[in-house]
Amino acid sequence: MRKVSIFGATGSIGQNTIDLIRRAPGSYQVVALTGASNIKQLAADAIALKAQIAITADEARLSDLQAALSGTGVEAAAGAKAVEEAAHRPADWIMSAIVGAAGLAPGMAALQQGTTLALANKESLVCAGKLLLETGRAHNAVILPVDSEHSAVFQALVGEPMEAVERIIITASGGAFRDWPIADLAEATLDQASSHPNWDMGQRITIDSASMFNKAMEVIETREFFGVDPAMIEVLIHPQSMIHALVGFNDGALMAHVGPADMRHAIGYALHHPARRHLPVERLDLATIGTFEFRAPDDVRWPALRIAREVMARGGLAGAVFNAAKETALDGFIAGHLKFTQMSDVVAQTLEVMDSHGGHIDATMTLDNVLETDHLARKAANAAIKKRAG
Repeated sequence: MRKVSIFGATGSIGQNTIDLIRRAPGSYQVVALTGASNIKQLAADAIALKAQIAITADEARLSDLQAALSGTGVEAAAGAKAVEEAAHRPADWIMSAIVGAAGLAPGMAALQQGTTLALANKESLVCAGKLLLETGRAHNAVILPVDSEHSAVFQALVGEPMEAVERIIITASGGAFRDWPIADLAEATLDQASSHPNWDMGQRITIDSASMFNKAMEVIETREFFGVDPAMIEVLIHPQSMIHALVGFNDGALMAHVGPADMRHAIGYALHHPARRHLPVERLDLATIGTFEFRAPDDVRWPALRIAREVMARGGLAGAVFNAAKETALDGFIAGHLKFTQMSDVVAQTLEVMDSHGGHIDATMTLDNVLETDHLARKAANAAIKKRAG
């Protein structure tokens, strides 16, 4: 029986992971589940899966979690340190699906026990890709990508030498505003940005899809995980969201990964790796689909893609600044302090400020330095938001 832990269990990735585990009774022993504010869901899943421990990142919700788990035999804990400590509990497979930079420390802790880390927390690679991968290698851990695009690239590369790769193309649906007039984007509302045309995801990642910051993060993630030159990475708008990525080789061939818009495929591939097993996902009828559409992305509509290129060219801890500013700008939009189009302005300004003051971007990549840079970048981004709101 495999021991598994799920970090970010109450989010969409976590819930899809739990769905697959529940479909294989007797195959998995759940060690730890973590969440944040959705105590009801966290407790229900921990009880149903007979987890050893359930942890909420919100220390103020500990008493709620304890009450929900009373008499069940499931331990309860709270706070960032408790989440990180849970990552040290022995497990054969750990899902890293905590949203944001908060997922970095527990992911690093998981790797230190030499386990298999299923990585859905793209921020870890964007903020500290070199550090994360070096930690994995040092402890003989296995890191498997769970983003649909990177899982697709990973699968297309099975049995292929990296020196034969000429290009990696990751696709994007274009999100909620792919067909909007550019002049209207500044007035896009929170509700409009929170509705995805293809995927069923949480609010934050759905908004990131609309702004293309999600894809910008994935471009950086591709560079970090696969170790390719940024010039080899392309983005293609594909409204159907069925071709998740393509890999181009030096003989002119393109290897495409095609599948439904269902995260259980990428999760299941990582869960069962290196085997392929039956998954409860739709089987595509290509004759019914008929046509796949593609178009080039527009940097005017989606400036996040241009900023990601600048971040990769800058190097150092620029990725940590980019992610912190992106998360802070998203908070500002959700709170009503920024217009939709101002998020990219805040990110660009934060990168400029952090690059010109203090030398933080050039600091050695350690976990402490990454977290300190993250903290300072959030302060800079909040100052930029306040200036615009005031």
